[in-house]
Amino acid sequence: MPQGGGAWAWVRDFPSCTRFQLRESGAEPMAEVVVLGGGVCGLATALLLARDGHEVSVLERDHEPVPDSVDDAWSSWARGGVVQFRQPHFLQPRVRQVLDADLPDVRDALIAAGAVRSDPLTRMPPTITDRAPRAGDDRLASVTARRPTTEWVFAGVAENEPRVTLRRGVEAVGLTTRLLDGIPHVTGVRTSSGEELQADLVVDATGRSSRLPRLLRDAGAAPLYEEAEDSGFIYYTRYFRSVDGSRPEPRTPRLLTAVGSFSILTLPSDRDTWSVTLFISSGDGPLKRLRKVDSWTATVAACPLHAHWLDGEPISDVLPMGGVLDRYRRLAVDGRPVATGLALVADAWACTNPSLARGLALGLAHAARLRDLARSHLDDPREFADAWDALTEAEFTPWYRATVAVDRGRVAEMRALRDGDEPPKLSDATAALRARFPLAASRDADLYRAYMEIVGCLTLPDDVFARNGVADRILELTEPGEREQPPGPSRPELLELLG
Repeated sequence: MPQGGGAWAWVRDFPSCTRFQLRESGAEPMAEVVVLGGGVCGLATALLLARDGHEVSVLERDHEPVPDSVDDAWSSWARGGVVQFRQPHFLQPRVRQVLDADLPDVRDALIAAGAVRSDPLTRMPPTITDRAPRAGDDRLASVTARRPTTEWVFAGVAENEPRVTLRRGVEAVGLTTRLLDGIPHVTGVRTSSGEELQADLVVDATGRSSRLPRLLRDAGAAPLYEEAEDSGFIYYTRYFRSVDGSRPEPRTPRLLTAVGSFSILTLPSDRDTWSVTLFISSGDGPLKRLRKVDSWTATVAACPLHAHWLDGEPISDVLPMGGVLDRYRRLAVDGRPVATGLALVADAWACTNPSLARGLALGLAHAARLRDLARSHLDDPREFADAWDALTEAEFTPWYRATVAVDRGRVAEMRALRDGDEPPKLSDATAALRARFPLAASRDADLYRAYMEIVGCLTLPDDVFARNGVADRILELTEPGEREQPPGPSRPELLELLG
């Protein structure tokens, strides 16, 4: 990467020059960008910015090179910086929306690698008799694959992108800054290899393991704003592969199903594979026996609508994951950025309970909006910082808040059922209405589609509920306190299964 700030170094000294003037004069209007993190969202950010004309260096802490094949990526790719690398993984329709619009070659490479199409309309429950298609139904479908497969595809495309330099085994150990209007302005990074890379923009895409607060503190910046809490769940996942080329068909309208004091998540995946996850409240001691294969298998087998997902060859042990954080960060405090020249994207900005599969969907959409903003705001660091904060708060923070609300409600329900209590009553009328939505969606074709828009990260819950007639239809189709009752073991039966 060129040193000294690249093509834009001299613009800082002549702020009256704009990108438009430089373009008109024939100068190359490219920014130098450093992306921290070479996971899926970091690579997507790099590709989107590079294809807009910027020069992008990606620093990835893990040193392992990209394997030669998808099978090698699954079996032997060491990605210590990604704790969920072999945990359940699903690409929501919002991912396909970004790929279709901006990265169609990545979409095609995913399909070539064996990604599978998933369409919730094929899972429409028999309680819905109206099966007529609607305009726009295709937007609800996704193309999905395991996390190693997905990252293998993104890495392969990025390594062949002319304006992207991907450096593995290198991480940022410090930020270089200068003061701008009394605020630290990030001008680049110091790397673990001893270099100083200058940049017009540094993007933190290091995900859940982001060390940005320390880097900012060491650079003399004020603390960023952060909220964090344990989501309250433990996951137990096992992967399977088909022995005859067939895949289990879902028998539930949603891939995530609450069964009393545990939930079960079944995800189709690439190359005739799939995953089954049981997740529990982290405080439920007896259910932690699910880490044992026999107990895990017996529990899935006791769920009539899910037992057929065991009909395959196991390709993993039971993989536990706990300590999952819901965490939200913001660089603006009291209306003032703690630093400029810096942007947080995807899980480095906010991460949530993975069972809703919102991480990559929102992460790729976030990266695409960063690309959009960089087209018009990079000339003025403070303007860019304010605009990026405002955009993120308006378009993405509502998704974070909605996800946390779902997590809290489900954890409270699990704890009540564990303790033999009635599930907590919802005093808030809006929350009560939303709790009735899944059941109503199983009884009405249009509500089902609207519900799947939320599941697929296509439309915010508040926007769906604001539609004319949605709330009235939910109230018409359901009774107060009425709940879905998917078949599965009762709490006493579950404890007996677990020995």
